[in-house]
This record gives sequence, C-alpha cells and structure tokens, in this order.
Amino acid sequence: MRVDLRAPSIYVPLLLLLLAIVAPLALPNPFFRSVLIEAAIFALLGVGWNLLGGYAGQLSLGHAAYFGVGAYTATLLLVYQGIATIYGMWVGGLMAMLVSIPIGLASFRLRGPYFAIASIATAETMRLLALKFRDFTFGALGTTIPLTPNAPLNWLFSEKLGLYYTTVALVLAAVASTAWIERHKLGYYLVAVGQDEDAAEAIGIRSPWVKQQANFVSAFFSALAGTMYVQYTYFIQPDSVFGLPISVEAVLVSIVGGVGTLWGPVIGALLLQPIAAVTQAQLGSTFAGAQLVVYALILMVVILAKPSGLVGVLGPVYWRVLSALPGAEIDRRRRVEQAKEVTSASPA
Repeated sequence: MRVDLRAPSIYVPLLLLLLAIVAPLALPNPFFRSVLIEAAIFALLGVGWNLLGGYAGQLSLGHAAYFGVGAYTATLLLVYQGIATIYGMWVGGLMAMLVSIPIGLASFRLRGPYFAIASIATAETMRLLALKFRDFTFGALGTTIPLTPNAPLNWLFSEKLGLYYTTVALVLAAVASTAWIERHKLGYYLVAVGQDEDAAEAIGIRSPWVKQQANFVSAFFSALAGTMYVQYTYFIQPDSVFGLPISVEAVLVSIVGGVGTLWGPVIGALLLQPIAAVTQAQLGSTFAGAQLVVYALILMVVILAKPSGLVGVLGPVYWRVLSALPGAEIDRRRRVEQAKEVTSASPA
C-alpha cells in the first residue's frame, strides 16, 4: 500500500525517527547511550520474535537459537576468515533461516506448552553444541572481537554512535517488513492461525507452512540482533547468546509493549531496558537480580491490568489525536481499504 505523506499517521513514525536520531546527541552521557543501544538491539530481537510469537501465536522460548547463530556466524567469519561484519551479518541471517527449517519441521506440529518446551530445547541444544565444539567456537571461555579502531565495516567505531544508528536502521527495516507482511495475505493468515489454528486449517490455510514463513523472517532479524549484540559487548560465549535470558527478553519486550502489534516490541524495549539498566546500576551490587524482580512486577501489572500491553493503553489516545489532525480522512479511508482486503483475502 502506497504511503500518503498527507496522512497524519505518518507523523508519529517520523517523530520517533527524529527522536531516535537526536536523543544520543542531546544526551551524550556514555551510560545513556549504552541504554539506547541495548534498547535498540532488544527491540530488533522483539520485532523478530513478534512475527512468530505475536501474530502467529506461537510462544517461542527459544529465539536465542537464532540470536546465537547470527552472532557466532558473523564473529567466526571475522575471526577465522577476516570477513567484515557488514558482510558476515547477512550470512548469519541466512544461516539462521536455514537452521529454522529443521526446527520448524520438528516443532510446528506441536502446540501450546509443548511447542514452548520444544523451543527451549532447541536453544539449549545450540548452546551445548557451541560448548562441545570448543576448538572451533572457543567453548565456555568464549572469545573477544578483534578490535580495530574505527573500522565501520566491522561495526567498530571510535564511539558507539555508529553502532547505535546502524541498529536503529535495522529496527526500522524490521518494522517496515512487519508492516508489509501485515497488509498482505501472509499477515492475514498469521493472525488467523494465531487466533484459532483449527479454524484456520478448516478454511484451507496450511498452518505449518504459514508459521514456517513467519519463522524465516523472524530468524533473520533475530540473527541480526545477535550480531549487533556481540559488536556491542565485544565478546561472545555460548551462555551469553544462546542462554534462556535472551529468549525471555524477546518475549518480555513484546508482551509489555503489545504482543502481535507493529510497534509493541519497540515500545516495550524502550521501557524495559532503561528500567533494567537503572535498577542494576543502583541495586545490582547489593540486591542481585533486582532487575528481574522489577521485570516480574511490570509483567504482572501488564497481564492483569492491560493484557494488550502499552499499545493497548496508548493506541486509543493515538487515534483520537490523529482524528483531530488535518488529513484524518485519508487515514480513515486507508483503514476501510485494509478491512476490505482482509475480507477479500482467501487461502491459496
């Protein structure tokens, strides 16, 4: 669908983009910039997870598998072959997509808690393999990223601003891809499968194939997030990229922000990462795991008070504001057209 620059709905994304560009320049504090980078990385991971876990309704607790595959592929290509990360990251994304094929074949016939358990087992298997082949992956000791001052092709910059803007660009690409999927047949099928898989199959939707298509895209962006994470920490080790906390983080930012929504994971990451960083900085030395307690409290409040997440809170306000702006009729017509597309979409 063509973007109409006269529509008020374009104002908010442009405003968010402007804020993302200006924020690290207006507040050059290293701690603040680190928080922004972490938020961008986990927003990217959350957007990737949300395609499968949100739209398709598959509670994956194993997205660390794709995160780690991307991280290790790009890192090992750099360490062993000297291939710049700007190229290795795409190879990592493709590797994650390939890995997603057997994972999907083995697990997409499962549902509910059985699928969740299978996804955890997948990530744990990848972690154990990375530990086992230590001569190649450096095992439990891990390895540092070869540091080359100001090497943009490896996403290594004299300051972390370059890494931040690169990650923000990837987040925008992931959101744009999700928006495209939302408005096409695959998006409608994903929502149908997520809401009632039996009913979707009854009308001819092949749910395993639909979920696998979402898994391809989900794995790709999750792998890119893994690469950015390693370039941020300068270190890789199986537990740091294949561990359960990575998968849980992807789930949390999506649920808190608004699972199955376009901007939910981004909003969730922008809320949770600063809270986690500040809590860890203030209480981490005296109260180990303080940020996890805060996460748990936030999650309980969201689930009990507003299961639709922050998007459910902000969405009505957002649309009321837009309806009062010039050009609101353009957005109304577009929503009517989208509704017509949904009703006319039929299984191939």
